[in-house]
Amino acid sequence: MTTPTMRIAVLVPCFNEEAAVATVVADFRKALPSAEIFVYDNNSSDRTVAVARDAGAQVRSERRQGKGHVVRRMFADIDADIYVLVDGDATYDAPSARLLVARLVEGGLDMVVGARRDQEQAAYRFGHRFGNRVLTGFVAQVFGATFEDLLSGYRVFSRRFVKSFPGLSGGFEIETELTVHALNLELPVDEIETPYFARPEGSVSKLSTWRDGLRILRTIVRLYRAERPLPFFCGIGLALAVASIALAIPIIITYVEQGVVPRFPTAVLSTGLMILACLAVACGIVLDTVTRGRREMKMLAYLAQKASGEN
Repeated sequence: MTTPTMRIAVLVPCFNEEAAVATVVADFRKALPSAEIFVYDNNSSDRTVAVARDAGAQVRSERRQGKGHVVRRMFADIDADIYVLVDGDATYDAPSARLLVARLVEGGLDMVVGARRDQEQAAYRFGHRFGNRVLTGFVAQVFGATFEDLLSGYRVFSRRFVKSFPGLSGGFEIETELTVHALNLELPVDEIETPYFARPEGSVSKLSTWRDGLRILRTIVRLYRAERPLPFFCGIGLALAVASIALAIPIIITYVEQGVVPRFPTAVLSTGLMILACLAVACGIVLDTVTRGRREMKMLAYLAQKASGEN
């Protein structure tokens, strides 16, 4: 399967990437000569826009600050058959795009992730690597089999995926949402190892290990609650039920032995906790039915889109 007639769009979200964006544009133009390259500026205060335009990219802007807002705008604006999403910091390997695109097309896939393999010691900081492993493991436990690099910013998508993706994230947690969306709908996906390099001199990372890590973890919990409400609320119900029983056991023992309830407020608290436990489980059952309907609507929206290359 080849892609001579398929329209390929390279999407590059940028925020203060004056030192690297020209290299990114030039490298991807060489790797994918037929592709259109779009640089979306996100309120840069340096010469990112001018440098990208001089390098030959089509430059547009998104005023709402955050990578998630930029990605959502790019997905809405750009019409293509295949989408290559890459950061504008020149850390990802442009020649690998050919492998990612070929795997997507030949396998009839909807997303291929470029798993990072750092080529230099300074390329991928230990804190970011450790956080990525923790979050990746958490997603694997919650949503089943997943990728090795949950937070990779180097991905290739089909048109079906892009035009049916209901993105809600505003920041760097967008990669988590992209992954969970694919896993939740059980879309055909794959992962290929790609080299990962250190930023060029003058380019500074916008990531904060702790702040963005906590935001991503919060996004995972929110998605778990939204997409797996039954186990989420049953877990809460179980915790409340255990606390209720733990408080009730001494009261029951005293009542059996002496025929009195000496700690009446504790008995009321125990009863209240058990009622809340039952309500939590009931909420989980109701929301699970609602979520199933939402998942069906997402799948219908996905199926309504033409497959890449289809006339």
